[in-house]
Amino acid sequence: MIVGGGPAALSAARSYREAGGSARVTMVAAEPHAPYSRPPLTKEFLRGELEESDLPIEAAAWYGEHEVTLVHSRASELDLDRGAVRTGGGDWIAFEACVLATGSEPARLPVPGADDAGVLTMRTLEDSVRLRDLAHQGAPVVVIGSGFIGCEAAASLAMRGARPILVTDESVPQERRLGPDVGARIAGWLEEHGVETRFGDGVASIERSSGGRFVVASHGGERVEAHAVLQAAGISPNLELADGAGIELASEGGVAVDAGMRASAEGIYAVGDIACPYNPTAGRRLRVEHWGEALTHGEIAGRRLAGGDEVWDSAPGFWSTIGSHQLKYAAWGDGHDEARFVDHGEGAFTVWYGAVGVTVGVLTHERDDDYERGRELVESAAPLPSS
Repeated sequence: MIVGGGPAALSAARSYREAGGSARVTMVAAEPHAPYSRPPLTKEFLRGELEESDLPIEAAAWYGEHEVTLVHSRASELDLDRGAVRTGGGDWIAFEACVLATGSEPARLPVPGADDAGVLTMRTLEDSVRLRDLAHQGAPVVVIGSGFIGCEAAASLAMRGARPILVTDESVPQERRLGPDVGARIAGWLEEHGVETRFGDGVASIERSSGGRFVVASHGGERVEAHAVLQAAGISPNLELADGAGIELASEGGVAVDAGMRASAEGIYAVGDIACPYNPTAGRRLRVEHWGEALTHGEIAGRRLAGGDEVWDSAPGFWSTIGSHQLKYAAWGDGHDEARFVDHGEGAFTVWYGAVGVTVGVLTHERDDDYERGRELVESAAPLPSS
């Protein structure tokens, strides 16, 4: 049994079959689609460069060919004693082993109007379709949040001809995670693509105007009127099934699993956004929300179920494309006390992140050699480089 329909869920099913697993596989997925690629939702798909038919990760025939049954329903209960999952329709499906890959939901700001059904979030295909349909030529669209989803979507909206206005309480994008030097570069890229920016002033409320538009008010008193509002304020892991079944949760957030993705209950695995696995190379638990790590988690769980002994021991990493600029990042992701910014000229740069003099992360733009080298330095706890 695999509960979920994202990349981690599909990766678990795929790797289980590739490793010789022969048991019946059922995947219970809340969305009405087979697993599809989500990164394009804020980039190529939002810009109209990809069609919906381009998004599925596997062809429709793959599921039948690999004897994977796809059930489109939201799982409502996990009963460990019974060894079964109840679907939204009330049916119970029994299992011998279960992989929880329930993913996350977009978080909403705790301000008036943030829960208005017309205020958009970005997680599913339907979210991207709704935003794309509202992003008419010249239409003002407020994007709340300067994380990667917010920055990617804002740049894509500008590229398709809308008028995005990015609002954030950070003085530059990603300042808290990546530092002010990188944030300044991202801010420049956004402005280069035509994104209007409102930095350093958080959102106080979201209101409906008399004409049906939205008005986003900041704590500083500025009011921005928009045709649509995209709230990109982070995500919250879907832990209800695991918590309701009494499965141990980690203090760091997420389901506590070992390096092989095994949870506290016998026969239960957790992967992707909801997992908080122990990473033996890092020497601690880490919860990450990256697409690539979801695939890796699922692969490890699937191979473990087929009798393998794989573990998650690599440094997490991801790529982000903001307009025409690509960032590559590999890091443990749970903090640094130093960031060394190296400007290579002509727009290329590298940032080395350290903690007590040890390399804990690397971020690059147009410097792939440093990215590959940096991952090795992170995983070997090497001293922080100077260049």
